[in-house]
Amino acid sequence: MYIEQGYKGFHEFWRYILGFFSVFVVWQFIGSIPLFAALFLNSGMSAVASGDLGAMSQVLGSNTFLFFMLLTFAIGLLALVLYVKFVHGQSLKSLTTTRKKIDWGRIGFSFLLWGAISGLFMLIDVYLSPDDYVFNFKLKPFMVLFIIAVLMIPVQTSFEEYFMRGYLMQGLGIASKRKWVPLVITSLLFGSLHLFNPEVDKLGYGVMVFYIGTGFFLGILTLMDEGLELALGFHAANNLIAALLLTADWTAFQVDSVYKDISEPVLGWDILVPVFVVFPLLLLLFSKKYKWTQWNEKLFGRVVPKDEFMTLEEGESELAKHS
Repeated sequence: MYIEQGYKGFHEFWRYILGFFSVFVVWQFIGSIPLFAALFLNSGMSAVASGDLGAMSQVLGSNTFLFFMLLTFAIGLLALVLYVKFVHGQSLKSLTTTRKKIDWGRIGFSFLLWGAISGLFMLIDVYLSPDDYVFNFKLKPFMVLFIIAVLMIPVQTSFEEYFMRGYLMQGLGIASKRKWVPLVITSLLFGSLHLFNPEVDKLGYGVMVFYIGTGFFLGILTLMDEGLELALGFHAANNLIAALLLTADWTAFQVDSVYKDISEPVLGWDILVPVFVVFPLLLLLFSKKYKWTQWNEKLFGRVVPKDEFMTLEEGESELAKHS
C-alpha cells in the first residue's frame, strides 16, 4: 500500500498543493541562482536571454554547465525532503517504500539491469551505423564528466522520482481515492516537464510518446512494487549511461561523452520500441522476480481510507511482535 504511506504524516490536500508550488519554485528559480551567477560572471547573460542551452554550455564549458544545471535538482531535492519532514511530518522512508527499510538491492538490480541494456543498445547502434557517430573520447574532460555525472545525476533522477512518483503520487492518490488517477496525472506531468528539452525542438512532439510512456512505466513500477526503489535505479541508470556514452548538439546533455551523434535527428522506431516492447518486457521480468500479484487492484483499485489503513498497520505490527 504505497500511496497509503502518505497517511503516516499530515496529509491535508492544501499541504500538497503548497508543497508542489513551493518545491517547484525552489527548484526552478532559487536552484538556478548559482547557474545564473556563473553565467553573469562569465559575461553569458546574452546566452541566458536567448534561452539557448548550447550557448550557455559554450560560455561555461560543458562540464561546468552540467554541474550547475544538475545543482538545481540537488537544491530541489533538499527543499522537498525538508518540506516533507517539517510540513507533513513524514519520514523519507515512508515516502520511499512500504518495506521496513529501503531496499538497496532493488535499486542496484534495476540500475545494473537497465544500465547494461541501454548501454548495449547504444553500442549496437554505433556498430550498425558507424557513419552516424564520431569517437569523441578525451581522457581529461571525460574524467571530469564521469565524476560530475556519477555524483550528481543520481541526485537529479532521485529528485524527479521523489517529486513525481513519490510526493505527488501519494498526495493525488489520497485526494482522489483511486490509484489510476495519480498514475495518469504524474505520467502526463512527467512528460510535460520535458517539453522544453532540445530534443522536442528537433524531433517534434512525437517524442513526447517516449517521455510520457516512460512516466507510465515508472509509475507502474512504483505501484506494483509498493515502493520507489526500482524506479530510482532505472532512472539513474538511464540518464547516467546516456550522459557518459552519447552526446549530440541537440540533446539536453551536451557533454564530453565517449561518442557523439552527428546524424540528422529523425523520429523513428527507436522512440516506440522502448515504450511498447522493451518496457512491457521489463515489467514482465520484474513481476516474475518480485512475484507481483493483484495488478488490477494495485493499478486501478481504491486507496484504502486512513482508519482502515492504520488498523491494518497496527495488526501487522502486533503480528511482527509475536513472530
